Amino acid sequence: MPGFGKIIIFTGVVLIIIGLAWNFIGKLPGDITFKKGNTTIYFPIVTSIVISIILSLIFFIIGRFR
Repeated sequence: MPGFGKIIIFTGVVLIIIGLAWNFIGKLPGDITFKKGNTTIYFPIVTSIVISIILSLIFFIIGRFR
């Protein structure tokens, strides 16, 4: 079992990768945005689907090696 420090480092690296990927994924076509006056409501539907598919593939690959 990996040590607690390795788990924290791994979590940090994953969060950095997610943050960098978010800049590239950002607002995809199909995401819903409502603007009325000075209020903006953003529903990242397509972005959420893409992230879900990517995470599913990652966890599937990790599960195959266990």
